Amino acid sequence: MVDTASKPASDHVTRPDRTQYTAQTGPIDVDAPPAAVDVAALGRKLMGTWADIRVAAREFAKNPALQRIEGLSLDDHRARVFGQLKLLVDNGQVHRAFPKSVGGRDDHGGNIAGFEELVTADPSLQIKSGVQWGLFGAAVLHLGTERHHQKYLPGIMSLEVPGAFAMTETGHGSDVAAIATTATYDPETQEFVIDTPFRGAWKDYLGNAAKDGIACTLFAQLITNGVNHGVHCFYVPIRDTATGEFLPGIGGEDDGLKGGLNGIDNGRLHFTDVRIPRENLLNRYGDVAEDGTYSSSIASPGRRFFTMLGTLVQGRVSLDGAATLGSAMGLTIAITYGNQRRQFTAGSDTDEEVLLDYQRHQRRLIPRLATTYAQVFAHDKLLVKFDEVFSGKADTDEDRQDLETLAAALKPLSTWHALDTLQETREACGGAGFLVENRITSLRADLDVYVTFEGDNNVLLQLVAKRLLTDYSKKFAKADAGALARYVVAQAADRAYHGTGLRSLAQTVADFGSTARSVGQLRDPQTQRELLTDRVETMIAEVATRLRNANKLSKQKAADLFNSQQNELIEAARAHGELLQWEAFTEALETVQDAGTKQVLTWLRDLFGLGLIEKHVAWHIIHGRLSPQRAQAVSAYIDRLVARLRPQAQSLVDAFGFEQEHLRAKIASGAEAERQAEAREYYREQRASGTAPIDEKTLQKKSK
Repeated sequence: MVDTASKPASDHVTRPDRTQYTAQTGPIDVDAPPAAVDVAALGRKLMGTWADIRVAAREFAKNPALQRIEGLSLDDHRARVFGQLKLLVDNGQVHRAFPKSVGGRDDHGGNIAGFEELVTADPSLQIKSGVQWGLFGAAVLHLGTERHHQKYLPGIMSLEVPGAFAMTETGHGSDVAAIATTATYDPETQEFVIDTPFRGAWKDYLGNAAKDGIACTLFAQLITNGVNHGVHCFYVPIRDTATGEFLPGIGGEDDGLKGGLNGIDNGRLHFTDVRIPRENLLNRYGDVAEDGTYSSSIASPGRRFFTMLGTLVQGRVSLDGAATLGSAMGLTIAITYGNQRRQFTAGSDTDEEVLLDYQRHQRRLIPRLATTYAQVFAHDKLLVKFDEVFSGKADTDEDRQDLETLAAALKPLSTWHALDTLQETREACGGAGFLVENRITSLRADLDVYVTFEGDNNVLLQLVAKRLLTDYSKKFAKADAGALARYVVAQAADRAYHGTGLRSLAQTVADFGSTARSVGQLRDPQTQRELLTDRVETMIAEVATRLRNANKLSKQKAADLFNSQQNELIEAARAHGELLQWEAFTEALETVQDAGTKQVLTWLRDLFGLGLIEKHVAWHIIHGRLSPQRAQAVSAYIDRLVARLRPQAQSLVDAFGFEQEHLRAKIASGAEAERQAEAREYYREQRASGTAPIDEKTLQKKSK
């Protein structure tokens, strides 16, 4: 609840520079039109394409039986979450993505949308359900054929068969192609023999492996007739269903207590001469005949590998959405608290200031709110693309590559942002933020691993960078190094001096002589787009020029050359992801009908875009895209935008639609507002009755 206590007229002042200040809201540009947010309509828009499913899932998440209980022991938390999976089955939450032939709904986008909302109940529940149905079950669905669907999916969907997704190895995490587990075909018995030949080949960090799983989808190098055909997936029983003990040849360990997500029984598995029937190969993309002959509809081993892994992209898609929800929850808690908590009598002899009235507090939270909005809109576009690919509406190789690149670009940004935002919101709430009862520390701990699982963020951005390089090289397939170098120089010169809007922006600064009045071009979305796009293009062009002759070098020298550009490539990919988010925000703006909401969201979009430019301002100055004066204008306008958005901050977080049953944070419940009102009334009554003690400082002033 926002503090709405009335203010005396003297608290409102107009300064000569045409900026108004109020004790409640801080500086406001009076030339800006008044704006108010239609919270209900904006909330519906933030729910995205599958709004009805999100609303229903969030309502379901209000069930106390689904929610985390802080302070549970490891065993109790695991047991509670496993029991919660059964509630999901009973509610039908987990069946959306599965085929209608086995009782599902073939709704891939809706499935992910509903699944993401479980983060409000307990991230452990979200991720454990993701292991069961989004990884273990999805591997059978997407890598198996109809006979596998009929045989395995009913038990997976009903939770009769809890399972693990055995891809990652202790020695190989992100480099899946190099995993060491083998599945060697024996034509005499028509069986595959599964082996983890050394300790580094053990399957590790697997949800459901330590305790609950009785089967797994296992990824191994398929070897038949002495030929390794690369990584394939197999359905492997791992425990006796009656006793819960490991089957012969299988062993494992419990990963134990983790930094978060302790409702999930992560563990490791190892295999020694474990035999499974030939039919347990999930053979959608590669098969082995009875005599050991290998066949595949995809001739290229590399393309086959990436096609198989691409079918499992939904983990990255869902993490992008869940991390964004985590950021939104943290910001809702911190901004609500900041609107109620008072500290220091900066502008009054009697009343303390609301925290969110301090510029630094606004700068800490409101730009992160802008980024979170950008992520919400970008995620919905990602989810639509995901649904188009997996529903078959747009299922070409190019569509799948676009989906994989989009997921690899957005998941790192949203998961890193979640950790940054939750840490900042924790600090912004002071000691109260450190209390477990206020959720932020637990969210921060649980979401920590999101940055490294389903693909380490830096590795994912390398995949994006390679795609950008490939697209760039297609434009210059026959160009020599000199031509490329000349292109980069020409491009840089054109961008610096003749790029859309940039020259006139510089002239504006020079003519007006004031950074405060040079913001006209900065508000232009074309200027923002130009600066953001140019950074991606130039970084890729520069790296491509340096790598141009790599194919003429030895393998080692080529690797060394590529490694020397790794950091620049990752930064370029990150810039590409940021551009995608900005574009999604801008597209979303075009569909907003309410004038007040559109004005506020435009300020928020501008804050996001200019915040990116400010973050990378050194690059823009070094490359001649911004002069120091223009860079100063960027920061000055950001300060103005933050001040404009301050009165709208509560509405913007209210639009996320979280109720107290979702937040479960006492400092965001209105309790702080009640405490502050009680304290203010106490001192007001003292002053009114004349019983307030005299301040020593007052006596000292009178004596002088």
